Amino acid sequence: MKYQSQKVAYAYFLVAMALFGIQVLGGLLAGWIYVAPNTLSEVLPFNVVRMIHTNALIVWLLLGFFGAAYYLVPEESEREIFSVKLAYIQLAILVIGTLGAVVSYLAGIHGGREFLEQPLWVKFGILVAAVIFLVNVSLTFLAGRKTAVTNILMMGLWLLCLLWVFAFINPDNLSLDKMYWWMVVHLWVEATWELVMAAILGFLMLKLTGVDREVIEKWLYVIVATALFSGILGTGHHFYWIGTPGYWQWIGSIFSTFEVVPFFAMMSFAFVMVWKGRKNHPNKAALLWSLGSSTVAFFGAGVWGFLHTLHGVNFYTHGTQITAAHGHLAFYGAYVALNLAMFSYAMPVLRNRAPYNQVLNMASFWLMTGGMAFMTFTLTFAGTIQTHMQRIVGDYYMDVQDQLGLFYLMRFGSGVAVVLGALLFIYSMLAVRREVIKPGPVAVPGE
Repeated sequence: MKYQSQKVAYAYFLVAMALFGIQVLGGLLAGWIYVAPNTLSEVLPFNVVRMIHTNALIVWLLLGFFGAAYYLVPEESEREIFSVKLAYIQLAILVIGTLGAVVSYLAGIHGGREFLEQPLWVKFGILVAAVIFLVNVSLTFLAGRKTAVTNILMMGLWLLCLLWVFAFINPDNLSLDKMYWWMVVHLWVEATWELVMAAILGFLMLKLTGVDREVIEKWLYVIVATALFSGILGTGHHFYWIGTPGYWQWIGSIFSTFEVVPFFAMMSFAFVMVWKGRKNHPNKAALLWSLGSSTVAFFGAGVWGFLHTLHGVNFYTHGTQITAAHGHLAFYGAYVALNLAMFSYAMPVLRNRAPYNQVLNMASFWLMTGGMAFMTFTLTFAGTIQTHMQRIVGDYYMDVQDQLGLFYLMRFGSGVAVVLGALLFIYSMLAVRREVIKPGPVAVPGE
C-alpha cells in the first residue's frame, strides 16, 4: 500500500461483503419461495424478499465501486485522497440509508418501482453521498497524475451519480415513467457501469500482468467507445412495448446487437494482457476472478442479452424466465466477479500481507461460477417452455408456473452452490491462518 488514505477502501470492502452475504441469502430464500410459494407469506412476503435481494445487490456493488475508487485513484494519481473524513461520512450515510430502506420495506413502505423502491429520504441520502464522493475523488484526481484508468473511471462514476437524478422523476404517465426508470437502470448497468468495469479491469491488468501501460490504455479507450456507442441507444430495447413510437423497435434492435462488442472486447483484452504479460504475480486468485469476470460477462451480458434483444424475439420472451437467466449471469459476471477480483487483489495489500487462502478463494470462484452457470441454463430452459406455453399456446400464467416446478427446484439447488461459494469467499478474505513455527534443534548442554 503506497498511500495511507487507501485504508478507507478496506471499510468499504468489509461493508460490501456483509451486504453481499445478505444479498445471496435473500436470493436463496426467494428461490425457495418459487418452489414453495407460501413460505413466510404472512411474515415476509415475496415482494419484500425480492426488494431486499435486488437492493442489497445494487448497494454492495456500488460500495465495491466506491471502495475500488478510493483504492486506485490515489495510486494512479500519486497522491493521498482529498479527505478521508468525507469518505467515512459518505460510507455512514450509505449504511444508514440501506438500513432505513430495509426497515421501510419490512413495514410496507416503498416506492413501488423495481430497483428504485427506496423511500424519498433514502434517495436524497444516496444523492448526498454521491455528491460527497464526487467532490472527494474529483479533487484528488484533478490535483494528481492523469491516466487512462482514472480518466475512464471518473467519467463512469460521474455519469453513474448524475443519472441517479432520474430516480426522483416519477410521472403519472406510465410510458414516461418507464422511460425515466430505464434511464437509471439501463444506463447504469449497460453504459456507465461498463466504464467503471473497464477502468477497474485495466487497473488489475496493470498490476497483475506487467504489460506496458500504453498497450492497456489503447485497449481501454476502444472498449469505452464501443460501450457508449452501443449502450446509450441500446436503451431502446426496453422501449419496445411500453407505449413509445415504433421506431424504437429498430433503434433498440440495431444498437442492442452492438452491445455484445464491448463485452467481447473486455474478454479479449483480459486474455491478451495475460498472454502478453511476463509478470508471474503471486495473487493467482485475483487473476482468476479478473479473467472469470470478463468471460462470464461476455456470455451473460453479451450472448444471453443478444438471445432476446431483437424485437421480433422479445415480443414473445420479455418478462419470462429468459430475462431472469440473462440478468443473473450478466450481473454476476460483469460486476459481482469484478468486485470480488478487486477485493482479492486489494485486501491482502491493505492488510499488509501476502495473498492468503488462495486455494479457498479460487474454490469459491468455481463454486459460484458453476452454480450461476447451472442456474442460467435452468432458467433458460424454463423460460423457453414458459414462452411457448404462455405466449404461443396461450395457457394461463399459473398453469404454466405449475409446469416449471422441477426447473425452480434445480434453480434453488444451484442457488445453494452460489451461497456456499459466497460464504467461502468471505471466509477466505477475512480469516488469516496462523503461521506454524517449526521448532528448531534443541541445544544440548556441553555441546
